[in-house]
Amino acid sequence: MNQALLGERTTAAQLSSAVDAAHAAFLEARTISPATRAKWLDAVAAALEADAGSLIDVACKETHLGSQRLTGELRRTIFQLQLLAEEIRGGEHLDATVDHADPDWGMGPRPDIRRMNVPLGVVGVFGASNFPFAFSVAGGDTASALAAGCAVVHKGHDGHPELAARTAAAVTRGLGDAGAPAGLFTLVTGREAGVALVEHPRVKAIGFTGSTAGGRALMDRAAARPEPIPFFGELGGINAVVVTPSAWAERRDTILAEYAASFTMGMGQFCTKPGLLFVPACADEELQAPLGDALATVRPHPLLTERLAAGFEGSVRSMAERSGVRELIQGSFDATPRPTVLVAEASAALSEPELLRNEMFGPASLVVRYSNDDELQAIVDLLEGQLTTAIHGTADDAVDELVEKLTERSGRVLWNAWPTGVTVSYAQHHGGPYPAASSASTSVGTAAIRRFLRPVAFQGWPQDRLPEPLRDANPWGVPQRVDGNWERPSLGSVQQPVQKVVTA
Repeated sequence: MNQALLGERTTAAQLSSAVDAAHAAFLEARTISPATRAKWLDAVAAALEADAGSLIDVACKETHLGSQRLTGELRRTIFQLQLLAEEIRGGEHLDATVDHADPDWGMGPRPDIRRMNVPLGVVGVFGASNFPFAFSVAGGDTASALAAGCAVVHKGHDGHPELAARTAAAVTRGLGDAGAPAGLFTLVTGREAGVALVEHPRVKAIGFTGSTAGGRALMDRAAARPEPIPFFGELGGINAVVVTPSAWAERRDTILAEYAASFTMGMGQFCTKPGLLFVPACADEELQAPLGDALATVRPHPLLTERLAAGFEGSVRSMAERSGVRELIQGSFDATPRPTVLVAEASAALSEPELLRNEMFGPASLVVRYSNDDELQAIVDLLEGQLTTAIHGTADDAVDELVEKLTERSGRVLWNAWPTGVTVSYAQHHGGPYPAASSASTSVGTAAIRRFLRPVAFQGWPQDRLPEPLRDANPWGVPQRVDGNWERPSLGSVQQPVQKVVTA
């Protein structure tokens, strides 16, 4: 079964067949050179680009996100595949390490031992609703798993089934045209298939992007298997932003206008939406006028699905009913909801920490006013794991303690910037302490490849039986750490890295 057909639900038996085929493809492809594997990724990127027009048309119909946003997101997805292709051509992800035999080693004679990373096997991937390209069928989890040398069985999101099927067809075509074995990528659909995917004994890891509740349920299943497997979940977050008193005095209205633009971007359906804004104590009027002006320019559109819209309304109403929380900017919950801004004092959050821990997935956010630095530090101490946090300050601010606390609680810390916008690059980290994510790894950027690799050491093997990256001749031309010192191929033998950077 190469992919699920539109409108069908994959049965448990079909899922098992798909995983078996993926496993066979993995066994055939796991020792392919990085150069060949990179060509496969480039071929998938080319197939997506060739189908861009029809894919965007379907995405517009199923997601309400608009052609401009979707065009940029597809471009980001294509770039991500190309960047990962360049990354594996360089070979650093293999971490090839060679220790020659040494009779004079400090702790006694050392045998010849060599270590490298190898792919895990079949990876199950769950697509997201809010990024139908970048975190879905051909998105970051799929791309990084394929780059690592794994096979992928992708469970498509029910929010955009036709787009999932069409994207899967492009991925399958690209891999096939490039000579990859059949079954290396498969799309499955439906809840039954999703549960069976997590529990199948030949699935060796799961990549997930979605809600904390849904992710936790799947993570628990992965851990409860007879052979527990790693669950790499990006589960969202509140993404607290702190404004210092000096920054507030210097550029209050600008900060509030940028905040309004950030929490309403994509109708607040970004996992990096700033759901909390900590500001110095001030009158309601200081907030209402600039926020009202900024939000008046927002052009609302429907949320991704009716289920998400219902969940958004429920989460906002529940938050607004909590003790100490008031509605500052009244929104709406109609077909095209207007943004909502709630406000509370730090004292209320200190009495009820849950105020800082409930995500409102949609165009709503909570402003928390603090009276002094002690109160600010105290509410920051209450934060759970975040994908991102940010500080808006000035050059004279003493924020070292605050930075340390935010670093403990988040995977990316920003200075005078807003979290909505995750570039795909070498240094990017998209993750964070639980409940933002389920592991210490990133789901975005070149480092995402390493999630789906594991190290294996080979001791005492003859040269002709070693994997190519560990041989002294280094036929693949990958970087090797030999007896503690890095040796890298000449720049002329490795294609230069992709320079283009795309944000989404």
